[in-house]
Parts: sequence; C-alpha cells; structure tokens
Amino acid sequence: MQNEGEKQMKILKSTIKFFNDSKKHFYRYDDEGFSQYEKDYIENIKKANPYGLIVMIVGGISFAFGPKYVILPILTILFSSLTIWTFDKETEDNPWTFIVGLILAFTGLGMYLQGVVHHLVL
Repeated sequence: MQNEGEKQMKILKSTIKFFNDSKKHFYRYDDEGFSQYEKDYIENIKKANPYGLIVMIVGGISFAFGPKYVILPILTILFSSLTIWTFDKETEDNPWTFIVGLILAFTGLGMYLQGVVHHLVL
C-alpha cells in the first residue's frame, strides 16, 4: 500500500505530464510550402512557455483587479505552481514570464491583505 506522499507525487507527475503533452497544441503551425531546412530551423528556435505567458497575463489581471477580487491572485498562484514544472531549459526561452506573473499576483494579493485599492482609468 502506498503512503500519502507517494500518491500525491504520482498525481503531481501525471498532472505535469498532462500539461507537457498539451503544450504541443500551442506550438502547432502550418508548414505547407516550407523546405525541410526551414522546418528544421523553425523547430530549433527557442519558444516561450505557453503556460508562462498565461501566468503573466493573468498575473497582470490579478494585479489590476486582485485588490477587489482576491480569488484572481490565488488562482494565478495555484496555476503557476502547477505549471512552472513544465518549463524546459533546452526548448524554451526563459522562466521570466512565470516570475513576472507571480510577482504581479503576489502584489495583488498583498494589496488585498493590506486593504489598498488602486483606481484604474478604463
């Protein structure tokens, strides 16, 4: 019988595998009419982690609206903690999108906890 820690680690590994497998859908492009050299060149270009971009965008939203709606920064932090493990140093640019999104989410959460609200001009 597995202990609780092994079960949680198995669930985390399967979640990370699911996210890594679904990254392929973000990197798909129409390569009709490209030579083999051009296809190989495109494959070797480092890409941005799509989940990092999502975390950065939602982190900005969490910063903007987090002081009023605390669920946004909390969900951003949870999503980031699940998907940061999908970062691959060999095929992707850098983890800064995750870091910037987390900083924005923590700032929105901190503003909520301190009762500080900024007024956005929309």
